[in-house]
Amino acid sequence: MRQPRTDRGRLLLVLVLAAAVTVFTATVPLLRDWFDLRVYHGAVHHWVHDGGRLYDYRVPGTAYGFTYPPFAALAMLPMALLGLGAAVAVTLVLNLAALTLVLRILVGPARRRLGWYGCALGACSLALFEPLRDTVSFGQVNVLLLALVLTDGWLLATGRGRWAGVGIGLAAAVKLTPALFIVLLLLARRWRAAGVATAVAAGASALTAWAAPDASRFYWTEAMWDTNRIGRLAYVSNQSLQGVLARLDQPDRAVWATVAVLVLCVWAWRARRAVAARDWTAAFALTGLAACLVSPITWVHHLVWLLPSFAVLVRAGHPRVAGALYAVLCTSVVWLWTDDPSGLDGFLGANAYAWITLGLLLGLPTGQSRSARRSVSRRTRAVTPAPSPAAPTIAPVSGHPGPP
Repeated sequence: MRQPRTDRGRLLLVLVLAAAVTVFTATVPLLRDWFDLRVYHGAVHHWVHDGGRLYDYRVPGTAYGFTYPPFAALAMLPMALLGLGAAVAVTLVLNLAALTLVLRILVGPARRRLGWYGCALGACSLALFEPLRDTVSFGQVNVLLLALVLTDGWLLATGRGRWAGVGIGLAAAVKLTPALFIVLLLLARRWRAAGVATAVAAGASALTAWAAPDASRFYWTEAMWDTNRIGRLAYVSNQSLQGVLARLDQPDRAVWATVAVLVLCVWAWRARRAVAARDWTAAFALTGLAACLVSPITWVHHLVWLLPSFAVLVRAGHPRVAGALYAVLCTSVVWLWTDDPSGLDGFLGANAYAWITLGLLLGLPTGQSRSARRSVSRRTRAVTPAPSPAAPTIAPVSGHPGPP
């Protein structure tokens, strides 16, 4: 497809794409009606204003209630001062700010070359990404947690590691799965950052145990171990390994544990290679992929953790692969097998997002930082000028890159 060369043509293309995206998001995907936000808002109001127990609350007409660690409820206490409409508005602003930070970290200096046209096309693409659509429509916290974790990755990559670990610790205190990033810091021998993350997570949990002992006791002894509180494992939105096994009528926990250990071994091997090459973006991307796979429940909106993987693919020179996988994650294809995920087509289609996640874990390029330096070095040697018969030979400046 030929790109328009004039600003007028680009503006027209952006307007057409924006209209198409608007029609698509209004008609094709199921709107989630801020369901998760209504859980947070209702649970906090029930806890603060009605004197009820945090984990006893259920959204009227449903069996769903608060499932996060109690520190998450403590962080959401300002909701007790807001109505649902105001809470929706605040959540939208926070998600937009967090997404902006995530993109700033992932795109890096290349963002200066995008201009308004590139940013507009990127916004249209992001609006189609189903995990991001669902995160916004549910009123979820996934993008906020992703921003906290990637901030630590940016601090480590840029040599500002003094405060690295705070974001990971806070994310792990709000939701358990980001705790895998603490293991990544241990694999990377970033002892200080791992200690900071552990101390922040433990301190947040201890603070909550002091402020809300009953809620803390119930969560850590009962609620955390009860996956039925979250939803059915076999539900097609669960794109974790355990979700795949549940749809295969394989409920044996030992089978899931064996597969999860194998996945974690692959992750540890690949993540260490990425860290050895100082490729922190790839290391954090691999950790997000592994966390999605081994978590007992990974709803579709949790897959915003795949965004760093697409940035790694594009940076490594595989934009077509990134575009193809990204396009699948925009289609809502897994919902075609909501009622019956059986058969070969169900095995492939109902678990499509899980297969993409596993494929990225196995094949995501790593070590781009080191390979990029070698490529520059080779180009430098390749363009050493030949001596001219009309002038004396001039040695090239060491390390100076040649023309593109």
